[in-house]
Amino acid sequence: MTALRMEHITKVYPNGVVANRDIVFDVAVGEIHALSGENGAGKTTLMKILFGEETATEGKIFIHGEEQYIHTSQDALKLGIGMVHQHFMLVPSLTVTENIILGIEMRKGLSIDYTQSKKLVQEYGEKYHMYLDPDAKVKDLSVGQKQKLEILKVLIRGAKILILDEPTAVLTPQETAELFTELKHLRNEGFTIIFISHKLSEVRELCDHITIIRKGESKGVYALADITDEEISQKMVGRDVELTIARSEGKRGKTLLKVENLSVLEEGGKPRVDNVSFNLHEGEILGIAGVEGNGQSELVDVITGLGNFQHGSVLFQNKPIKYNHVKEIREAGIGHIPEDRMSIGIASNLSITENLLADKTRWKEFFGKNGLLIKQKIRSFSAKMVEDYAILCRDPEVPISSLSGGNIQKVVLARELSSKPQLIVANQPTRGVDVGATEFIRKQLLSMRDAGGAVLLVSSDLRELFGLSDRLLVMYEGKFAACITDLTSIDEQGLGRYMLGLDTQDTEMVMRNAQ
Repeated sequence: MTALRMEHITKVYPNGVVANRDIVFDVAVGEIHALSGENGAGKTTLMKILFGEETATEGKIFIHGEEQYIHTSQDALKLGIGMVHQHFMLVPSLTVTENIILGIEMRKGLSIDYTQSKKLVQEYGEKYHMYLDPDAKVKDLSVGQKQKLEILKVLIRGAKILILDEPTAVLTPQETAELFTELKHLRNEGFTIIFISHKLSEVRELCDHITIIRKGESKGVYALADITDEEISQKMVGRDVELTIARSEGKRGKTLLKVENLSVLEEGGKPRVDNVSFNLHEGEILGIAGVEGNGQSELVDVITGLGNFQHGSVLFQNKPIKYNHVKEIREAGIGHIPEDRMSIGIASNLSITENLLADKTRWKEFFGKNGLLIKQKIRSFSAKMVEDYAILCRDPEVPISSLSGGNIQKVVLARELSSKPQLIVANQPTRGVDVGATEFIRKQLLSMRDAGGAVLLVSSDLRELFGLSDRLLVMYEGKFAACITDLTSIDEQGLGRYMLGLDTQDTEMVMRNAQ
């Protein structure tokens, strides 16, 4: 029996961009169905149409065989459709119960009935194997628990068709396995799940069928038993993709970055980074693994001048790095691919060209007499960057906000690497990025290493860390739980145990291997 059918869906925006063209999308009741495609392929637009956040230019939607008109997300929820977005939409200062009942508060007279609300949270948590403490503050939950909370929110609102957008992006292997057990339980209970993911290994483990979209058009529906990962990638991108990047042995040179006894304290004195030390060398990619919230972001902020620290020292080429000296840090030769590309990585109201030039105000070739810009040289530069980095756009002068996430990430990468840094701090460089763009970004980072540069790679993608890193540090509660110099000696499950604090290496071994 068909749970939903989207029939001949076309979406054309007022500027003439065709996001979806004549797409047919069917999902059966009790099925976990994968939806995959490049960034900008149109899959998010298609799901926004299903969830009522966009309106189709043409086409029809049928839910359980009946045509429905979905104009808002409230319309979708009334029809039993719920969407869990890639970025958590939670209020950290509120409890689990308070987050779940926002907008659907149970009343007792004029007051909110918290007793019944907590019972409801407990009931649903136990029923669907997603138990959470109703009184726990969201800020104190693990990433895996926050993912459960997001799913519970839509289940309590009556959803029977779930749209999950990159749900494993920040989970450890153990948390991912637990989530998959819960999703399979929901499937067995008759729920229908649309699973949007770029991780083909997870798609294959969880789903029976996959719908592939490229450039706004469906490239078919396939039983996963009948198609290889290479074939999926080729249909997504339109060319063969290297799923495993070949890499040579790194040639480690002199120390570029030296971090000694570094501590970052939050209000109240609790350490977010707790007395860590390490060196990063020329010709090396140093990976940092860890469950989100264990100090990685604070460490990156210190190195890039965006965050302060209370103890220790950070030296780049034997010169100290100081808080709020971002300009000097960049001019010294440190580039930064930030975790949040939309708020830190770009100026969304400016064009692609303007974003590419944001750090190049001292480039004499772009300026003539009296400091006036030489437009022809700027146009040539931006056109070359668009070509070299395979940025899909109509013109470099369009707003960068009009690009897909993967293409925005390529603009950030082009800006950072074209400035010829000696060190790149890459924080989640391929998060939410399709297989084609992921392949490109990883090759660029390896090329920089092979040319004698250094990369500090912070990633939640364990395959990425294994595939790129020469050494690997694991952060847990602000400390280094392990430093792995032979990546063939450990697998993803073993790495996950360090990330969860279940295993730790000897402190002296960690300190020795981190140098």
